[in-house]
Amino acid sequence: MSALQVYVEGIGLWSAALADFEALKAQERGESVAPTPAKPAAATLPANERRRAPESVLLAVEVAGQAVAMSGRAAADLPCVFSSVYGDQLISDYMCTTLAQAPTELSPTRFHNSVHNAPAGYWTIATGCHAPSSAITAGHASFGAGLLEAATLCATEQQPVLLVCSDIAGHGPLGEMTGSQASFGCALVLSPQPGERSLCRLELTLEPHAGPMLHPAPRTGAWQEANPAASAAWPLMQNLARGDGECTLAAAETLALRIVMETAA
Repeated sequence: MSALQVYVEGIGLWSAALADFEALKAQERGESVAPTPAKPAAATLPANERRRAPESVLLAVEVAGQAVAMSGRAAADLPCVFSSVYGDQLISDYMCTTLAQAPTELSPTRFHNSVHNAPAGYWTIATGCHAPSSAITAGHASFGAGLLEAATLCATEQQPVLLVCSDIAGHGPLGEMTGSQASFGCALVLSPQPGERSLCRLELTLEPHAGPMLHPAPRTGAWQEANPAASAAWPLMQNLARGDGECTLAAAETLALRIVMETAA
């Protein structure tokens, strides 16, 4: 296939170690970083919704809001792609436990927050967005698959697109299985054309093999290794913070995405 070219206009990031993209850039420069709040602010949501929303929603909305604010775009106009490896692991663990022990006590409210597109629903309602939205997962290739989906939509429709990828820490037996020990989210606003807000250009090409990226090396102790979304997104996020670089991400079991980044003129 021909290379896809898109321009990054906004970047959002949140984790227990870094509260936003500026904190990541400071970390890459070797500077000290201020402590991160206990949970994502998700200021885009109305106060009542923030109190009721699960962590998975707060995380996705927080990074989406950061990226859109940086881009200067109107959230209501942006088609969006939400990606997650495991969705809401806390609610999934609760539902499995409840169904096994007392199925009639399952909470309808918690059930509706368990679906994979819950963050997309909260975001589009809060921002008044009537543009298309989708929620996808591809295991540990979820970030790459989401980026490929968003970049393809951006290029074919010739309009800016919001990409959000996030995963929270696991809990109980499910958490032991997934190995997700921390929360992380990131977001990008992509545009098909360069503009005043362009931060860099990404050139994306497909490669046929993604096996090594889906079977990472033993952990080194770095914090991003404790979250599947962070592990997948980290090579690109580091390049964005540094201002250049190349990386290859898994987009499926047998599909890789080669990304060459250049600073926008």
